[in-house]
Amino acid sequence: MPIFPFQPKQLPLPGGVNLAYHRHSGKAPGVIFLGGFTSDMTGTKATTLEHWCRERGQAFVRFDYSGHGASGGQFADGAIGQWAQEALAVLDQLTEGPQLLVGSSMGGWLMLLTALARPERIAGLLGLACAADFTEYLLWEQLDEPLREQLRRERMIRLPCPYGEPYLITLKLIEEAKAQQVLNRAELPIDCPVRLIHGMMDADVPWRTSLQVMEKLSSPDVRLILVKDGEHTLSRDQDLRLLTRTLGEMLEGR
Repeated sequence: MPIFPFQPKQLPLPGGVNLAYHRHSGKAPGVIFLGGFTSDMTGTKATTLEHWCRERGQAFVRFDYSGHGASGGQFADGAIGQWAQEALAVLDQLTEGPQLLVGSSMGGWLMLLTALARPERIAGLLGLACAADFTEYLLWEQLDEPLREQLRRERMIRLPCPYGEPYLITLKLIEEAKAQQVLNRAELPIDCPVRLIHGMMDADVPWRTSLQVMEKLSSPDVRLILVKDGEHTLSRDQDLRLLTRTLGEMLEGR
């Protein structure tokens, strides 16, 4: 696995929070990686994509949302709309020309929101285990009434996480996300090429979520790639090869 020892740069945002990022220049369209909930830009998919883009001379950016990784801010203060605005700030301030967004899990939701906000800047979308609207069907609807009452009373709870430290779930996260939902819309007016990769063994985000996204998109150029033995992280060697091969096909198809 490639190692990137240099320190990330910082993008200052209004309010005093800095976003940490790595960026290198190259040919267009550029590639922006949007990570998942509680993930950071040092993960396997992000660094694999950077190495792949460097080898082919493709422009690339990876970054941490506020409260994640090397960025400033507190995780408990974050929300879907805020992180989507941060993705827009990265797009607007750190890139030029058309960009292809690669969104993993929650990043898949954020890439849709970004494409809806800046359609003229988006060359394509590549979603990995796209967790659109996950705060509703994976968090709120899965909580029993005692946990819901605890969340209302204490405004935050901790839930077990199979990948490390427990998830910190805030009432703000749940409530604010309702305004950001996409699966309850009649249509998602996104007309660029879209590829969605989802493991059928995903225990966190059902693969049918990606099918729902596919059905909502207005673009005719949408493909859903199901990996029968794939799990949520899609970080095995064969998953990473599928990721870079699919991204390469999208870039070469322009």
